[in-house]
Amino acid sequence: MGWIYVIIGGILEIGWATGLSLSQGFTKPLPSIITAFLILVSFYFFSNSMKRLPIGTAYAVFTGIGAAGTALIGMLFLNEGISLLKVAFISLLIFGVIGLKMSDKEEKDTGGAH
Repeated sequence: MGWIYVIIGGILEIGWATGLSLSQGFTKPLPSIITAFLILVSFYFFSNSMKRLPIGTAYAVFTGIGAAGTALIGMLFLNEGISLLKVAFISLLIFGVIGLKMSDKEEKDTGGAH
């Protein structure tokens, strides 16, 4: 369950990071409200993931999903430049997140941290 929480938190991080840009420094009310909500919900899922996963793994996966996803959103939808080097490093981030998942021991069903 910890992995599900951290993945949901990371996906929501993509939303609030993008929202920070769209809110233009919290000067636009609707994007600002949505961003604040996504921050709260994202950290709720992230904090729950740390009850079941090691903090280093949870944080690396959370930020990796957020960084890679936000960079992709920027390139695909916000007219940020696309380059082979950017795509290569985003791929490296994604493979790093997958590697962390694969290298983690089986999640214990005790509900506590490792």
